[in-house]
Amino acid sequence: MIGKTGTTVVTVVLSLVLLAVAGATSAQDKPADNMQIVLEKVKADKKLLVAQNMQLTEAEAKAFWPVYDRYQDELFLLRARGAKLITDYADSWEKMSNDAAKKLLDEYFTIETLRLKLRKAYLPKFRAVLPEVKVARYYQIENKISVALEYEIGAAIPLIQ
Repeated sequence: MIGKTGTTVVTVVLSLVLLAVAGATSAQDKPADNMQIVLEKVKADKKLLVAQNMQLTEAEAKAFWPVYDRYQDELFLLRARGAKLITDYADSWEKMSNDAAKKLLDEYFTIETLRLKLRKAYLPKFRAVLPEVKVARYYQIENKISVALEYEIGAAIPLIQ
């Protein structure tokens, strides 16, 4: 089960997203090295959370982690795209035009479509290295983290004026 550690990971991931949004909206006054350190910490914390909850055998772990790492790299690209979407929204939410709203909504659905496509694309890869129950557990862990993160971000985003 995801307990205190899960909350910590969600908090760190949310912090990373907010840092990315803040960094994109302000002048680039933060060294790239600091962002890289935060990113590595988030990845390590999430990986620890997954490791604690997956109950992998040694053989399963050896096969699982390379697939997990590739998946996380691709997932991060989508999250970065989502952070840019939030930045774009922040730039126009008070005086949203129809054109801006259309662009934002189209990008949102593109990201969501790509996210589902990525999850489906990796399903056979995870199935090739883990028993079905553990694949389901992994997707459940990812879903819990994602839902918590989306909730926190959604709660912080104001409605269009």
